[in-house]
Amino acid sequence: MKKVLLAFAMTCGLGLMAHAQAPAPGAQPAAPPPPAAAAPAAVSITDADIKGLSGPKAEDKAKGDPAGTTTGTVSDIPVGDPKKGLTLGDVVNQIGQNQIAINFVWTLFTGFLVMFMQAGFAAVETGLCRAKNANHTMMMNFMVYGAGMLAYWLIGFAIQEGGVGAVANLGGTAPLSAEYAVKLFGKDFGLWGMNGVMLTGATYDVGVMVMFLFQMVFMDTALTIVTGTAAERWKYSAFLVSSLVMGAFTYPLFANWAWGGGWLQTLGANFGLGHGYSDFAGSGVVHAVGGLTALAMGILVGPRIGKYSRDGKANAIPGHDITMVLLGCFILAFGWFGFNPGSTLGASANGNLRISSIAVNTMLAGMAGSFGAMCYMWSRYGKPDASMTGNGLLAGLVAITAPSGFVNPMASVIIGLIAGVLVCLSVEFVDRVLKVDDPVGAVSVHGANGLWGVIAVGLFADGKSNYGGSWNGVPGSVTGLFYGDPTQLVAQLMGVATLVGFVFTMSFVLNLVIDLVIGQRSSAEAELEGLDIPEMGAVAYPDFVLKADAMGVE
Repeated sequence: MKKVLLAFAMTCGLGLMAHAQAPAPGAQPAAPPPPAAAAPAAVSITDADIKGLSGPKAEDKAKGDPAGTTTGTVSDIPVGDPKKGLTLGDVVNQIGQNQIAINFVWTLFTGFLVMFMQAGFAAVETGLCRAKNANHTMMMNFMVYGAGMLAYWLIGFAIQEGGVGAVANLGGTAPLSAEYAVKLFGKDFGLWGMNGVMLTGATYDVGVMVMFLFQMVFMDTALTIVTGTAAERWKYSAFLVSSLVMGAFTYPLFANWAWGGGWLQTLGANFGLGHGYSDFAGSGVVHAVGGLTALAMGILVGPRIGKYSRDGKANAIPGHDITMVLLGCFILAFGWFGFNPGSTLGASANGNLRISSIAVNTMLAGMAGSFGAMCYMWSRYGKPDASMTGNGLLAGLVAITAPSGFVNPMASVIIGLIAGVLVCLSVEFVDRVLKVDDPVGAVSVHGANGLWGVIAVGLFADGKSNYGGSWNGVPGSVTGLFYGDPTQLVAQLMGVATLVGFVFTMSFVLNLVIDLVIGQRSSAEAELEGLDIPEMGAVAYPDFVLKADAMGVE
């Protein structure tokens, strides 16, 4: 009975709903809703409106602010003219300064991370060398920072950035406005900057200082790459002179062409080659320059005693501390979060929120590089080689440095995976075919994979990045071959040709002159004994007894 009553009630209810929803016979359709009222006219904000604002009362602030609700209010905006009080101009200026301040803090912080990478390089190179050279190798990594900075402060920064022009993220950098250029094909070919020598004159400027610090630690990264290849036989005095020359001339020249307003950067605007040579964070500018200079130095100083047999066979000379090596790789991977995301030179406006994408691309490529190298070594030699796995991580990071700001995560994994295999192949080629002794694999990690990273931009840039609506003065986003713009690849290949043809040649010639004047290589006696005592006057591990083998003291 209850079920019958329930069914009846539901039927009646549905009938009533249908009746209520059906229009009455002959009824007119409902009138359309009245048009929306026009939006009220914008009301201008005046100084009078600003003066009406007030912050928290003094007695309220005296009670403390555990929730953070009364800290950072209108009361904290600096007043330009106390007689006028707070004005609209004061508020707007504070907004602008806050944006630039965010970019300053971001760029400085990431520059500090890149500086910390020096500790990673020192650990990797020292661990991959023998104990008898640990003090010498560590001292090269320690003082390359000082020698490079001295040269860069004196003249290198002016050559690189003296004509870069206004950097909006850093408030304009107006003093960096003088680029020496020549006319070719009716276009300006920028060759070097001219403002900023010793940071004097108008370049005593807060924005210029941020640029100097950030660019200086990048330069130092390039210089320290060379110390790895020439380790265990490089005379310390020659190392200092070579580092001064590289920091003053070799590195800044190519960096100007690529980043400072030079001719490679303007290939897009001048000749329609994509967006010009595009190297977001320096696969070419930093790593390939360092790697190719290392190759030139490796050729000049020759192999370590015992590296090659009389029949030309390459002998392995193991390092003394693989724990230090892998720890150094972790430090470098951490510092790379400054290297790549920091290259936006800001975290606010102009598309700079892409720092999250750049950071993810960086870590994915490093991961893929380590897997690529480990799997290659495991399949070829039957064991996963620890040092080459670490180099695979670094190779992936080097390769993603140029494209990190222009590609998607899938491309980053592909780029890193290729880099991990490429570094293994390159190490074998350099060691066995070129007969260049490279104790740490720097030529392969930074040289070969720096060039690969430059090429990868021309292939994988997906056209989704947007940094203020243009790149290198060309509207739109950088787009590679796989996404429809083959001309970008042409611009990248021109950069590769310049690196191999000019940078390598210039580095070889300059270091050959140094070799002729003071000599680049330590004596055979010092090398066999270990460079710690002859060059540094003290061993790194005085409490340990070093053993001798057929190739000299370990």
